[in-house]
Amino acid sequence: MNTLKLTTEPADIARAARIIAEGGLVAFPTETVYGLGADALNEAAVAAVYQAKGRPSDNPMIVHIAGVEELSRLTADESEDIRRVTEAFWPGPLTIILRKLPAVPDRTTGGLDTVAIRMPETEAARELIRLSGCPIAAPSANLSGSPSPTRARDVIADLDGRIDAVICGDDCRVGIESTVLDLTSEQPMILRPGIITAERIAAALGKDVAYDPSLKEAAKHTALDPEKGAQDSDFKPKSPGMKYRHYAPRAEMHIISGAQDRVREEIRRRQEAYEKEGRKVGVILFEEAAFAEAAHDLFSRLRDLDAAGVDVILAGALNDADGVGFAVMNRMLKSAGYSVIRV
Repeated sequence: MNTLKLTTEPADIARAARIIAEGGLVAFPTETVYGLGADALNEAAVAAVYQAKGRPSDNPMIVHIAGVEELSRLTADESEDIRRVTEAFWPGPLTIILRKLPAVPDRTTGGLDTVAIRMPETEAARELIRLSGCPIAAPSANLSGSPSPTRARDVIADLDGRIDAVICGDDCRVGIESTVLDLTSEQPMILRPGIITAERIAAALGKDVAYDPSLKEAAKHTALDPEKGAQDSDFKPKSPGMKYRHYAPRAEMHIISGAQDRVREEIRRRQEAYEKEGRKVGVILFEEAAFAEAAHDLFSRLRDLDAAGVDVILAGALNDADGVGFAVMNRMLKSAGYSVIRV
């Protein structure tokens, strides 16, 4: 397959929309990461997304819409909570989970009776949806398991020749995937943290917002014994999204957690030891409060270090008491297969 490289000019967006409408696959930029889009209501097209990515078929996709009025094509749910969060955060990096209508194929939702929906901020993405005439199912535009793509060249590196087209737009502003908020019960619950934090959502709703217990549970089961190097194996992932190797670079990766000065020293010590063994080492270390920068840069740094051929990546942990820091650590932990060394 010859993958077309398109621009964000109107003629190219229209061409990409025709590809979507005809059942094809188009990667496109959003403010979070690049998505791999297909007609969400076309079961065969959605199946082709799973095939192109090598994605497990029970992993639900997020369905992208261009306007709030399009919710009625996907769900019959209506509530004050839905109105408040969509008014506060759409268009933007928030996905909401609602009960699906029968018109939404089970393949799109991974067999669930709910559907994940968001309205992207990026104008090119919304124009693609409008011109396609259909909601667009779009997981990240990468090979399953590898770091999510935040630049057009990342998409091309993974999927060139596997999809019909890629819209080559700007680098993604946010850099990590959207917050996923379940609104199917009285208690709003975050299933995936993102740049829109629980505190911001709670303020918009006027009520508490919980985290899925598996998110907090994952953060507890990350300690490596520095002497034995043995990972705690008691933690059982709740869903495919909690797999141990996700967003993963090709290089071996470890997270160093503790006070910033001790983290820096431990990274330096381990880097020297690895290099004496003849191994090439990459380091990812953000300033203590640089949470937005960390969100923007994490995936691109992982990809750049892989491209540089490093054997080992040593990453400094972020303070996960901050909502954005927690979201970045969620990705960093998965990238490292929950390999954390506390100092």
